[in-house]
Amino acid sequence: MDFTDQASMKEISVDRNNLYREEMFTDVKIASIRRLIPVKPDGSQDYTRKPIFIGFTQLVSPRGPIPIQFPIEARNLKEAMEQFPAYMNQTIEKMIEDAKELKRQEDSRIIVPGQTPTGKIKVP
Repeated sequence: MDFTDQASMKEISVDRNNLYREEMFTDVKIASIRRLIPVKPDGSQDYTRKPIFIGFTQLVSPRGPIPIQFPIEARNLKEAMEQFPAYMNQTIEKMIEDAKELKRQEDSRIIVPGQTPTGKIKVP
């Protein structure tokens, strides 16, 4: 959405059927878990929908911290804490595989004389 366009600004609205109250839990070391509790437009809890759990952590790299965020399939906070390591590792493994694939694609690119690294032709 282009927020510089006045017409786009008028189209913004709150989805009153998809509201959540947010709670954050942390061990102040590695794990942070957000629990999103479904609520009705009046703020009361909506028991017809399940809470959503989202894990957060950071990896330390030579270029600085890398934030990691991932959904956790859980019925309650205890399950979310127990499943945190598995979901974190799964997310990190996927990130590594994605990075390897991007590198493989970049390494296999054919370099044509007169092209910039983005593949565009230089105009003299």
